[in-house]
Amino acid sequence: MEYLGQPWFAYQVLIMAVLYVAARLISSQIKPKIEQRVRAIKGNPALLRLIAPVLRKTQLVIFVTFLSLALAVMRSLTWPSYSYVISVVLSLAFAWLLISILSRIIHSRAIGRVVAVLVWSYVAVFILGITDDVAAFLEGIGFSVGELRISALLLLKALVLLSVTLWLAIYAGNFLENRIQRSEELTPSLRVLFGKLLKISLIVIAAVFAMSGLGIDLTAFTIFSGAVGVGVGFGLQKVVSNFISGIIILMDRSIKPGDTISLGETFGWIRELRARFVSVVTRDGREYLIPNEDFITREVINWSFSNELVRLDVPFGVSYESDPHKVMALAIEAASTVDRVVQSKDPVCWMTGFGDSSLDFVLRFWINDPQNGITNIRGKVLLALWDSFKANGIKIPFPHREVIMKTPVQISEQAPKT
Repeated sequence: MEYLGQPWFAYQVLIMAVLYVAARLISSQIKPKIEQRVRAIKGNPALLRLIAPVLRKTQLVIFVTFLSLALAVMRSLTWPSYSYVISVVLSLAFAWLLISILSRIIHSRAIGRVVAVLVWSYVAVFILGITDDVAAFLEGIGFSVGELRISALLLLKALVLLSVTLWLAIYAGNFLENRIQRSEELTPSLRVLFGKLLKISLIVIAAVFAMSGLGIDLTAFTIFSGAVGVGVGFGLQKVVSNFISGIIILMDRSIKPGDTISLGETFGWIRELRARFVSVVTRDGREYLIPNEDFITREVINWSFSNELVRLDVPFGVSYESDPHKVMALAIEAASTVDRVVQSKDPVCWMTGFGDSSLDFVLRFWINDPQNGITNIRGKVLLALWDSFKANGIKIPFPHREVIMKTPVQISEQAPKT
């Protein structure tokens, strides 16, 4: 407290205030020019990612530079005690500059800001030399659970250590998963399975490592694990069921990314397999997140399970005046003209019955791209049938009904009124 009343303390505060104002004025002048130069950089995203965080801290960079120069001049002209406050502020400012730039590697800005503040607070306590006092204060805030002492210091250490280890585990898991996804020796289902298992294993190992590093006896979580078991039994059974179903799906390879499937009223192709659900994209661009359990308990049509060939049926009818032999030949010829119909497997047409007002037929043909739609190819084949029948005089009938009146009906004509 005596140091705060010394003249050199007031001089240092005045010097820092002048340097801060000067840094602010200079930054407002040169920052727009630097931004203009940076925007002109193209084709080098790595350099832009490096420059952008520094550019946002232009004022702080200039202020730290000025403080460094002022500290060097004062130490060369006066006693070190006369520049102690400037050296402390310089250390704090430089630490914040470095930490805030490095925290930009975290994609979430909110999480990055929280991490930066926590790390800087720890560095500030270390720079000010009050680590023991702060540690004792935080240790005094807490409570005991059996033999385990839970204090604010322990929670803070746990938060920092868990954040670092989990971030490293997730980053390493994503990196290894991307490498696995590029492996051509594994099937798509095995790539997803190995990637998910690897990420989950790394996260569990990171959590165990963090708790062990804090000196926490893992047997203390016996009650907690029992509570989790009860929760699984009563409230989380669906979550666990979907997770286990996802593993079963990946292991038996019944579906895989890229497959075309039908589940109830949903028809589309699988975009991604997740731990809890399967992402299915339909022809209209909608993305359905279907629980994994539905693929185990419900009937699923996988249009591309063993191969891409799919046979489609198109029923139709013609009038009784038509020659059925000619109709079948025209139908096969019309189907063969549609571009998506597979030419290596000839279409076939069969007469299926004598209807109330028409001769009934079914036209069968094959396609090898069900992911491009089923309704549209049926529509094209029907249009081809229409054009062929119209060109060859084949009529498509409409229903006729004969009404027999058991009681005679008298019809009389009445002259219109004038």
